[in-house]
Amino acid sequence: MILNQLYLESVQRLADVGVAEPEVEAALLLGHVLGYSRTQFFLALEQEISQPHLALFNSLLFRRLSREPLAYITGEQEFWSLPFTVSRQVLIPRPETEELLEKIFATLQQYSLPPGPLLDLGVGSGAITVVLARELPERQVFGVDLSLNALLVAKENIVRHQVQSRICLVNSDWLTAIKQERKFALVVSNPPYIDVTTLGTLQPEVRDFEPHRALSGGADGLSEIRALAAQVHQVMLTGGLFFMEIGSDQHEAVLKIFASFREYDRLQVHFDLAGLPRIFQARRC
Repeated sequence: MILNQLYLESVQRLADVGVAEPEVEAALLLGHVLGYSRTQFFLALEQEISQPHLALFNSLLFRRLSREPLAYITGEQEFWSLPFTVSRQVLIPRPETEELLEKIFATLQQYSLPPGPLLDLGVGSGAITVVLARELPERQVFGVDLSLNALLVAKENIVRHQVQSRICLVNSDWLTAIKQERKFALVVSNPPYIDVTTLGTLQPEVRDFEPHRALSGGADGLSEIRALAAQVHQVMLTGGLFFMEIGSDQHEAVLKIFASFREYDRLQVHFDLAGLPRIFQARRC
């Protein structure tokens, strides 16, 4: 079969089941099977595809037609222009989280953090942890996650991007394994913030494949955020900053939660590129 014919047929099949951007996804999946970049793939559209490659592609296409996320099928997701290994043990890194990091680095250009290490709460794939270590090479970075399986994925990415000498991973339920005498200059988190009633309405890729433990924030989506508000200040240096990704309808509630603790000041909510309130910021006073 000519590659272009297979590509066009695949685009239609993906569109028929409701996959967003079927042209992009078909090209990426075929490129993954053939070992081609997107540019190489489109330059090879008139070539014949071999029978082994066709069989492999059809098996992977079936998984995508079942709405399994492409990143889990290929085992990789780009984040911060870097490749990250992913599996069903971790959430797939998203553009909104890149915006969280962009806001952090923009803030640090105008604000001097106190001396001290950094902390990523809820490591997952290690995307935030790795980027912090790469962009702030003078700082030690600690990463915490309750899931040991997630930490194994994170460790793979940390080694892959050669920042293992400056990162320490901790298996813990938030801060229970962090000694309070250790203080951090910057704490970052992308916690579970979706309420349980909403989980069933999410896209099949999320609802049926991504780990619910990393998504569900309890009955109102705020249970883990409340836990963080009560704990984070205990391990922060005076003048240290806390950044957190939040749901787009949670900014008022999150501001109220953190305002109830006298240990925080300079509470702010930043908007994402879609104009939605997405990034929460606080200072340890």
